Amino acid sequence: MKPSKLIGSFCVLSTLALATSAAIAQTSGSHPGMSEEALRYEGAPTAIDPAQTRNLVSGDGPAITIDEYERSKQIYFERCAGCHGVLRKGATGKPLTTDITRDRGTEYLKAFINYGSPAGMPNWGTSGDLSAAEIDMMARYLQHEPPQPPEYGMAEMKASWKVLVPPDKRPKKQMNKINLKNLFSVTLRDSGEVALIDGDSKQIVNIIKTGYAVHISRLSASGRYLFVIGRDARINMIDLWMEKPDNVAEIKAGMEARSVETSKYKGWEDKYAIAGTYWPPQYVIMNGETLEPLKIVGTRGMTVDTQEYHPEPRVAAIVASHEHPEFIVNVKETGKILMVNYEDLDNLKVTTIGAARYLHDGGWDVTKRYFLTAANQSNKIAVVDSKEGKLAALVDVGKIPHPGRGANFVHPKFGPVWATSHLGDQTIAMIGTDPKRHPKNAWKVVQSIDGQGGGSLFIKTHPKSKNLWVDTALNPIEQMSQSVAVFDINNLDKGFEVLPIAEWADLGEGPKRVVQPEYNQAGDEVWFSVWNGKEQTSAVVVVDDRTRKLKKVIKDKRLITPTGKFNVYNTMHDVY
Repeated sequence: MKPSKLIGSFCVLSTLALATSAAIAQTSGSHPGMSEEALRYEGAPTAIDPAQTRNLVSGDGPAITIDEYERSKQIYFERCAGCHGVLRKGATGKPLTTDITRDRGTEYLKAFINYGSPAGMPNWGTSGDLSAAEIDMMARYLQHEPPQPPEYGMAEMKASWKVLVPPDKRPKKQMNKINLKNLFSVTLRDSGEVALIDGDSKQIVNIIKTGYAVHISRLSASGRYLFVIGRDARINMIDLWMEKPDNVAEIKAGMEARSVETSKYKGWEDKYAIAGTYWPPQYVIMNGETLEPLKIVGTRGMTVDTQEYHPEPRVAAIVASHEHPEFIVNVKETGKILMVNYEDLDNLKVTTIGAARYLHDGGWDVTKRYFLTAANQSNKIAVVDSKEGKLAALVDVGKIPHPGRGANFVHPKFGPVWATSHLGDQTIAMIGTDPKRHPKNAWKVVQSIDGQGGGSLFIKTHPKSKNLWVDTALNPIEQMSQSVAVFDINNLDKGFEVLPIAEWADLGEGPKRVVQPEYNQAGDEVWFSVWNGKEQTSAVVVVDDRTRKLKKVIKDKRLITPTGKFNVYNTMHDVY
């Protein structure tokens, strides 16, 4: 079973709903403030199949039938687990454990679900998303113990592991004429595929079956192998040297996941791959040629701030260190960054760095020594010195930073900076990254400027470009979600130009969200996904970076819900 499509936008609360939910919020304080943009992002369905969980219905809660419990579980996994956690112990949303829900009672919970809260809870009833019967059912369901997803260990991983083409049967040299350095891996979210598109000819090379909603594509240090991971934790290893690039190995690393990476330190190139999962909360180190699982490590533990135990700390971003034979692993809910040394898997050495809660995505500064990563609900950027193995800084930024990998450029006044945009507000924060030549600016927000609005997922530039591109894909205003803002790096105070990317794509009806600018290898083109509905026409739009004019619209009926795009050369060399 696959999760439902992206939940639609949420309605504005009525006057009555505001009054009722405000009174509830004052007594409960159980939901953080969250913008509509953030709700669209955090409220995405979990990839865990509810049918695989073990039900825990007891006489301690109000009466509920098995059919009602099953239906409620489906609703919770599709609409609630992203904020409150699969185990209801709390994630970016507060806990919904039975000690809390039984104390509140059915009528209280019904009102809260129906009207929502100005502090961030959607109004599931008054918006029309849930019926009165469903709200009553959910209020009773939340007073029973949450269903338990199964654990997923070595036996399950090995049962899913397939080597489709053994290493000794693979090509000894590149067997195609593709300019691999300018190849793009494009996520086709709802079809469970990636499209490989030739950046020179703009032609589709192959459509490859993968896991559901591939989150990222990563390259081996050699640039030969492409690794992709779906939200359902399926990892595919694609050999780009084949006459027609395709899968050579695959594995399912868990039940829900976001991150995959390969070893890049000198002498250890491509020896290992690593994947981190949302469920179970753990990471696995694999053979870099075959994906054979070698070492599984759990991440359950104490939070960095209150020092309380958290049973579901999900693994978010993972990057490979260039300073040591290490992977850097973000543990989301506990706010810890792990430096995992892979020199000796039998005697694994892990350095734990306390940062801030809700770690998510991030990228390297231009020297590739410092890893800057968002602690999104803490509104901070954590800076890790990968050479010294310690936290260099925690930098306060705007509301819910979501940098993707961020953007590195030389600011005309402050020197080298790394920039992030935000889900929760319109700002773009620039952080100084040169402690040697610009020590007064290092690890501080040296400038903050306004973009189009909140709901930004990605920001991007290129060493050869003078432009800074910012999307607003999750903004509720159609004009913003269907366009991008572009700044002149040398004249940031001038403001931005808006380019109507979705209009240029000429796709007809649909939401047409414009997402993730990605440069080609040369740095003279920027590619955008126009992410439409599953049954509607989508496209990839190519813009000339120098002129900011439309260069090409790539349309094909096989391009179903394109989202993330990853240029081989730029991803391989951490160019952003």
